[in-house]
Amino acid sequence: MTDPAVSFEPHRRRLLGLAYRMLGSVSEAEDAVQDAYLRWHATDRNGVADARAFLTTTTTRICLDVLKSARARRETYVGPWLPEPVVDTAALAPDAQTELAEDLSIALLLALDRLSALERAAFLLHDVFDCPFREVAGALGRSEAACRQLASRARAHVRELRPQAPPTISDGSEPLEHQQLLSAFIGAAKSGDLQGLMGLLAEDVRLTTDGGGKVPSALNVLEGADRTARFVVGAVSKGIPNGSIIHIARINGLPGLIVHRPDGSVTSAAFEIERNLIRAIYAVNNPEKLSHLVPRL
Repeated sequence: MTDPAVSFEPHRRRLLGLAYRMLGSVSEAEDAVQDAYLRWHATDRNGVADARAFLTTTTTRICLDVLKSARARRETYVGPWLPEPVVDTAALAPDAQTELAEDLSIALLLALDRLSALERAAFLLHDVFDCPFREVAGALGRSEAACRQLASRARAHVRELRPQAPPTISDGSEPLEHQQLLSAFIGAAKSGDLQGLMGLLAEDVRLTTDGGGKVPSALNVLEGADRTARFVVGAVSKGIPNGSIIHIARINGLPGLIVHRPDGSVTSAAFEIERNLIRAIYAVNNPEKLSHLVPRL
């Protein structure tokens, strides 16, 4: 029998990408993939005709179980929920050439979060990971016809909720105009320049902050340039002390900022930009979602 670690490793990235999209959590995705490995280790692998399909099915079912408890936790979550931010999207890329294969945008993940667990699984397996409906049906324990309906409903919801995907920057860098916009945003926020900050925001900009009840954050999504600018100026004056380091990064494939404070805490903010104006900001403050971004000493 082959070494389970050797035969599992070629599938790890694909499985991690599937689990992250299912769960919206880096840590829970890693746990799900580790659980899949343990089941692979305990399986008679000589009897497995298609390791890729077996591991995809196993990981999907683990994630569906996790989502049952996650739904209950979400009902008591304080304030808006956002997925855990990721910087290295390549580590979560599927080995497929679908329209959505490289899209890890927060808008897409929020759209997925509004689907039922089975709709999400059917959509991801077929539309993102390019699994045939025969394989989807086996993973979900449903007929192929039922899985086609699940995926179709999910596809319609995703198209309705997800804006046009931003262009992918393959080397992880930001276009110069985005760098300039984010630098201007930082400068205006730190200096308290409300008018200057509002000039960088779309009139209907939306600001979502996820503190999870752990740190101060807006308890509702804020809409409009004035409310957003005032909140940002206040948050920066109180929450980014001297000695903090702010750097530009790609977060879930979007232009973003990561703030490292002297006390070791971190905040991430991802921006949707359209016509060189900021149309949405997704800020994660919940420390439970940011441990993977804390520098290792």
